[in-house]
This record gives sequence, C-alpha cells and structure tokens, in this order.
Amino acid sequence: MTATDHAVELVVTAARAASDKLAQQIIAFDVSDQLAITDAFLLASATNDRQVRAIVDEVEDKLREIGAKPIRREGERDGRWVLIDYGEIVVHVQHEEERQFYALERLWRDCPTIPLPADVTAPHSRG
Repeated sequence: MTATDHAVELVVTAARAASDKLAQQIIAFDVSDQLAITDAFLLASATNDRQVRAIVDEVEDKLREIGAKPIRREGERDGRWVLIDYGEIVVHVQHEEERQFYALERLWRDCPTIPLPADVTAPHSRG
C-alpha cells in the first residue's frame, strides 16, 4: 500500500505552505504501510512559538483552498508542537527543540519519504 495521489497532493500543498512561512526541515513520510489511520506524515520545524502558529495558519489556509478541512488539531495553546489531522495526512509543526527531542524522523525512518518539490526543500533565498 502506498499513499494515495490525493494524500500526496495534500502533503505537497501543506509543505509549500509551511515553506512559505519559512519552516525548516520539511520532510514527508508515507506511513500507509505502518498505520491504518493515515497515509502520510508531514514534519516541519519553526524557530519560535509565533512561527509555529504562523505555519499552522498558512497550512490550514492553503489546504482549505483545495477543499481539505482538518478533523482535529492538537497542541495549539502551547505553540510548541501542533498536530493537524486531515485524515489522509497528519501535519506536525514543531518548535525545533521539540523536533530534536522527539525525533519523529527516527521513529518513521523505515517508511519511504514522499518527494517534495525543489521549491520546498531548497534553502530560502528571500531578499
């Protein structure tokens, strides 16, 4: 089993939205073989709590534009790790300290990554 085309579309849209708000270490995993509840995880980091919230807002706005609505959202109040569940995908936006501590990449390293466009994975050169 692999992530559906729709799940990949959601992941790419969410990744671009996170990138637009200068998220770091954006990576997506196809977890469909490991979990029955979702197809993909998208991980993104932020340097501070305000940026975590800005990334979450942008992800939700961009996914709403293509018709996706979150089933649930957790962690909003603290702004350290926000999880947004869309059913087919789950977006994790973490403060970089939480990202290092919980190391979700290690947990899911046996799962294939979902390729993201170059404009998402390239370092930002904003001027």
